[in-house]
Amino acid sequence: MHLLINVKKWIEENKVYFLPPVCNKLMHNMQLKVMFVGGPNIRKDYHIEEGEELFYQVKGDMCLKIIENGKHKDVVIREGEMFLLPSCIPHSPQRYKDTVGLVIERRRLITETDGLRYYIDNSTDVLFEKWFYCEDLGIQLKPVIEEFFSSQQHRTGKPNPDELLKETPFPFRTDTVMAPFSFKEWLDAHRAEIKAKNAVDMFGEQFETKMVIYGAGQNSHTQENADIWIWQLEGTSIVKVDGNSLNLSEGDSILISQGSKYQWERGEDCIALYIVQDPARKRLYP
Repeated sequence: MHLLINVKKWIEENKVYFLPPVCNKLMHNMQLKVMFVGGPNIRKDYHIEEGEELFYQVKGDMCLKIIENGKHKDVVIREGEMFLLPSCIPHSPQRYKDTVGLVIERRRLITETDGLRYYIDNSTDVLFEKWFYCEDLGIQLKPVIEEFFSSQQHRTGKPNPDELLKETPFPFRTDTVMAPFSFKEWLDAHRAEIKAKNAVDMFGEQFETKMVIYGAGQNSHTQENADIWIWQLEGTSIVKVDGNSLNLSEGDSILISQGSKYQWERGEDCIALYIVQDPARKRLYP
C-alpha cells in the first residue's frame, strides 16, 4: 500500500481540524502515525510511552513540557525547528493559537504500555495516573482525563496511594534530551556531504527513529517491520512500488507500508527526508 500526498496542500485542506476542540488530524494511521497538530491546547497531563516522538514545527512555536531526570523542563520548539523525544520521558505538549506542527510516532507493540499522569502542582510527586495499552490515544485520552477531573484526587489535590503503582511498567530515562534545532540550518550545513555521499543519517544508531536525508541516486529495499515516510523537500524523485510508478515533486510525500518492496530513483536536484520507526531498533537507553 502506498499513499501519495502533497503536504502543504493537505495542511490547507485540513486546517479546520487544527482548531479547538479537535486540534489534530492524522495524515497516516498505520504502523507509522503521521499527524499534524494545532492549537490552542494547554494541558496539565503528562504522557509516557515506550516509543519515540518526532516533532517539527511547520508554523509558529510550541512548548513541550517534560520531566527530565526528576525535574521539570520546558523544551521550546520554534517554527522550523525539529526535536526528537526519546522513549520513557513524561511529556506534555503545550500548543498555541495559529500554530501547526508535525508529530510522528509508531504503533505500539502488544507488550508495550502507555501512561498518563498528573503531578501535584509544580512538583514531580504523582497525583493521579493510569496505565493502559494504547491503540488510539485520541480516543483513549478523553475518558482518562474525564476520570481525573471527577476524581477525589482532583478535588483534594492529594493522591490516593492505593491507586499509584509501586513500580512503573518500565524505567524512566535519566539522560539529557537533545536541544531543538533548525532543520533548514542543518540541511544547509550538510548539503556538501549529502551531495558527496548521496545520503546522510541525521541521528545515527542511538535512536529507534531512523531519519536520513537523501540526495541524488537510487536504491531498492523492503522494510519488513515498519512503514516508511518520504517527504520530497526539493527536486524530484520516482518511487516504484506495488507495480506503480509515482512521481514526487517538491512538497509531495509518500507512505510505503511495511513489507512492500520498492525502488527509489532520485534526480540530481533531489533532497528528500526518509523516516522509519522500526521497533527492532528499540532500546530503553542509548
